[in-house]
Amino acid sequence: MNKRNSVKMFEEAQKYIPGGVNSPVRAFKSVGLNPVFIKRGRGALIEDVDGNEYIDFVGSWGPLLLGHLRREVVAAVTECLEVGTSFGAPTEKETILAKMIVEAVPSVEMVRLVSSGTEATMSAARLARAYTGRKKIVKFEGCYHGHADMFLIKAGSGALTHGVPTSPGVPEETAVNTINAGFNDLDGIERIFSSLGEEIAAVIVEPVPGNMGVVPPGPGFLQGLRQLTKRHGALLIFDEVITGFRLSYGGAQELFGVIPDLTCMGKIIGGGLPVGAYGGKREIMSLLSPSGPVYQAGTLSGNPLAVSAGIATLKVLANKDLYSELESKSARLARGLAEAAGTAGRDVFFTRVGSMLCGFFTRTEVVNYETACTADTEKYATFFKKMLEQGIYLAPSQFEAAFVGQAHTDEMIDRTVEAALAAFKALED
Repeated sequence: MNKRNSVKMFEEAQKYIPGGVNSPVRAFKSVGLNPVFIKRGRGALIEDVDGNEYIDFVGSWGPLLLGHLRREVVAAVTECLEVGTSFGAPTEKETILAKMIVEAVPSVEMVRLVSSGTEATMSAARLARAYTGRKKIVKFEGCYHGHADMFLIKAGSGALTHGVPTSPGVPEETAVNTINAGFNDLDGIERIFSSLGEEIAAVIVEPVPGNMGVVPPGPGFLQGLRQLTKRHGALLIFDEVITGFRLSYGGAQELFGVIPDLTCMGKIIGGGLPVGAYGGKREIMSLLSPSGPVYQAGTLSGNPLAVSAGIATLKVLANKDLYSELESKSARLARGLAEAAGTAGRDVFFTRVGSMLCGFFTRTEVVNYETACTADTEKYATFFKKMLEQGIYLAPSQFEAAFVGQAHTDEMIDRTVEAALAAFKALED
């Protein structure tokens, strides 16, 4: 497989961009390779600058549920380009997208659009502190909520991949108000509330973490968080930047039947363009400026391009039969990968929730950050390389999700399973 142009481009990028990339996991460091530079995409396929084609299971890290260059999204963005890309002033489309989100997501009565998931989680935490008059935020080890200081405390995603669970530059006085808990450990969170309940403003959680690999919530875990926060007067924040509109049209909260106080969203609601949002009960959201005293602003918040792409995407997703199709495809892939690993005699623990899935190279059942860290990252790196050589583009990290989209065909899934069998067999014991 020729990668000459990618290598040259990476060498050039490193002269001007720290590490040669604008987001750490793209550097392929955890899999020991140079990154692949992408030239174009269509449907579930991408092509790199050397002409190599891949079946894409990254999907821009989740937002491309409908695939690359979905015609409805392209048409909406093209139309927007002809009338203006940004005004820094209200547009009707902002209200249209906001209404669609409110009607779809059970917990959301009002919503504020921003430009990234990090903005959404950071703003939701500030709002929770203002509403409760408390300072402390509880998060879970391995869950990633963006790169705001308060969340880079034993975080997942790139922080976990690169072995830096607490980033330098985060002041101790900020970290002291972030409390870490173990995901799926309801007894542990109960102990935290017993000790500090009156100081806790909110618990923030990915209902299905996707940044320490995919880790499903255990039976009763999310329900237990809902009961605990209500009992102690704290807010429950669902970070659905990944799961929102992916696991169901109403997100993970609809799937699991647990309604948080605030919900953070991103990715899919922008159809592949930069976007974020946070919403919840009217009583809480009304504290935001200019209605209330809690300040948050953004020049490109609700920009016409991202909003147009989001509206077009949600219109397609409103046909809920699509989620049955995604479930069928994802189950087919997960079943095939598990059978391939078994045939090759490899110890891989597979997890899946809807169209998010992961294979951990470990014998241990993965239920939290600690067990995720038992995975053999060197074996994953070898597996990743073997899959890439066969034209399968997976996340360049053991601790990320694979995403199935509508554009993936059964033939693509079967080809991926065949490639996986060969890759599993090629691993050294």
